[in-house]
Amino acid sequence: MNSVDDFSRLELSLPAATRNYRYFRSLLEQETKLLVLVKANAYGHGAVEFASLMQQAGADYLAVALPIEGMELRRAGISLPILVLTSGTDFFEEMIQYNLEPSIPNLETLKALVAVLEERGVKDFPIHIKMDTGMHRLGFMTSELPALFEYLKTCTAVRVKSTFSHLAVAEDPEQDAFTLGQIEMFRTNASALGEALGYKPMWHILNSAGIERFPQYQFDMVRLGIGIYGISALPSVHLSPVASLKVKILQIKELKASDGTIGYGRWGHIAPTGTKIATIPCGYADGLDRHLGRGNASFSVNGHRAPTIGNICMDMCMLDVTGIDCAVGDTVTIFGADPTISELAERLGTIPYEILTSVPRRIERVVVRK
Repeated sequence: MNSVDDFSRLELSLPAATRNYRYFRSLLEQETKLLVLVKANAYGHGAVEFASLMQQAGADYLAVALPIEGMELRRAGISLPILVLTSGTDFFEEMIQYNLEPSIPNLETLKALVAVLEERGVKDFPIHIKMDTGMHRLGFMTSELPALFEYLKTCTAVRVKSTFSHLAVAEDPEQDAFTLGQIEMFRTNASALGEALGYKPMWHILNSAGIERFPQYQFDMVRLGIGIYGISALPSVHLSPVASLKVKILQIKELKASDGTIGYGRWGHIAPTGTKIATIPCGYADGLDRHLGRGNASFSVNGHRAPTIGNICMDMCMLDVTGIDCAVGDTVTIFGADPTISELAERLGTIPYEILTSVPRRIERVVVRK
């Protein structure tokens, strides 16, 4: 049987995740709860693997996007409270069964949930009220709150565990006035909710950038997303990348100018003095964007950068390793410490989130404990 080292793999560094967790925890008061987002397969890192790490690290809550993501974690033995951010209306039975806590963005969703709860005779089911303070994606507008309050006053099927909102531009100092306006609107509306209920649910509005830039508004809980995976909103802070995408060289060819071209479309051109190429098992089906082909990116081979050559294929791509001492079976780092995920994102004109979440499940996730 082949070992893990024989395959393409996404290595998850336990020490890096722990360092990042401790950094964000250090910005919080002792009593502030810390929720870690593990939606979208833990931003591509592997939901079960990363949720387990965070449970061990001491996180108070987890959050997923979809009910099916929460169900996967429960089946894997994750016991932390799990907030479902986009619960919809089709999986309430499963959410009750798996002890998942839905976000409620509107009265229609709440009434649909209550109908299921009352049919089953469930009382005080935990819910989280989402408020729209300017993101204008999901959540109750201020004008919609009076109707919500009236409904909740007579509803025994649910109990509001928290109320929250989402900052749109917490990472951008030039838009701090907007962010502070969101926070103030949230404070006002959350206070009104507590008065209507007769008890105070938890409040949370800070995301990763908010934790770093506005810790004075941490309230009862914060939501840590991209920060835990190694991306900081502050240029002076250098977090540890948790994920490293590594593959092994499949074949090496020494090509002469007379050998023609390389790859689909014949976009790979051999130098007049010859070109040495390495083929690796990583293509666009593995999350490697085709725009990184034709020399638009380089990856680490035995401590040296090797640029892509030719078009990136579905399952493979070729690197120009001319002048680099390497052999079949040597490791190539697509991203990690070098190159970083931020470097690739900048080359693509996108954000690290998109690259991380593009790594498919066929790439095995391996926790590295040293």
